[in-house]
Amino acid sequence: MQDQRYVPDSRQNALPTLNKVSRIFTLDLSRKLKLTTLPMSSLKDKLYDHLRDDVYCKLGVSGIHGIGVFALRDIPKGTAPLRSMVSNKEIKFSRIELKKVPSTVRKHLSRFCLVEKGRVFAPEIGLNAVNVSIYLNHSKKPNLRFDDKDVLRTVRDIERGEELTIDYDVSFDDDHDFSDN
Repeated sequence: MQDQRYVPDSRQNALPTLNKVSRIFTLDLSRKLKLTTLPMSSLKDKLYDHLRDDVYCKLGVSGIHGIGVFALRDIPKGTAPLRSMVSNKEIKFSRIELKKVPSTVRKHLSRFCLVEKGRVFAPEIGLNAVNVSIYLNHSKKPNLRFDDKDVLRTVRDIERGEELTIDYDVSFDDDHDFSDN
């Protein structure tokens, strides 16, 4: 569907459309309507490409534990299904630096963030934005693994509706005990 609306020449701020161009009607000096095509904005173009090419997952109720990550569509082997437009960088804090953070938030950080050698690696985007990878559940037969660039990739084809998992022990080079969960 194309965005076709009347916009005078002096205000050509048309909204971009999904076919990477905007079609707007302008009124020229002779008072005739003419069709003008404008390029799609770069942010909307990037978002459209992301929605088309990179969105594979959603959150859902897990049979493994609590909330999990599930395939919205079939995912081919070798795909990076959690690619995001949001930064996945982390900021390192010592436990001392987090001392004045409310205890409930510190507990949340320790459950959902990497904790290593007394340091907590909190997402740069904070905890009120969601990086769905924190909801990946553990499996000894995972369908995702980190590649040599620390990008999670599928190790086999994944079917729509299937839960995505990682092996916490291999991924984080640590033994995880889930006996109290």
